[in-house]
Amino acid sequence: MGGLQGWHLVIIIVLALLLFGAPKLPGMARSMGQSLRIFKSEVRKMKDDDDAKNETIDGEFVDPKNDEKKNS
Repeated sequence: MGGLQGWHLVIIIVLALLLFGAPKLPGMARSMGQSLRIFKSEVRKMKDDDDAKNETIDGEFVDPKNDEKKNS
């Protein structure tokens, strides 16, 4: 109980053929594949952007409060 079995897939494929027709299914599968590729590339770009933002920067810390007192 619970798992997706082979005969479940057969029923799903038959229903898809009845609903959409055989000529439309390859085009729909192609567009789904393209959408998935675009989604994966965007997720990868977001991860790369986050990695770039998390890099540490070497330098000297300047406290703005103390800096204002020195300039006055």
